[in-house]
Amino acid sequence: MSGIGGVGGGGGAMGIDRVLQLRQQILERNDALQRANTVAPASGTGASQPTSFAATLENALKDVNASQNKAGELSAAYERGETVDIAKVMLARQEASVGFEATLQVRNKLLSAYQNIMNMPV
Repeated sequence: MSGIGGVGGGGGAMGIDRVLQLRQQILERNDALQRANTVAPASGTGASQPTSFAATLENALKDVNASQNKAGELSAAYERGETVDIAKVMLARQEASVGFEATLQVRNKLLSAYQNIMNMPV
């Protein structure tokens, strides 16, 4: 938090330039992640072998868990004072957060569908 106070305190225009540079770096990395995510599914799946729903769900949960573990490790490394880029830490934490929220939404939809099926008359 002391870094934020230093940006606005005596830095003036230099502090604003640094914040704008960090923002631009975050935006560039976000764009790179979006491009990587749109390319990876198309190249990784083959049309000859469809995967089951359970396998797809398991892989998605493993990916979310891995991103949360990575974010935790980066955060811990930053807190220990290791040389870790704060933008990288924040990007990893945001990615883990979005993945977790998406997982919760899928769970809620699946639970709702299950309840609707169980309430159907026979």
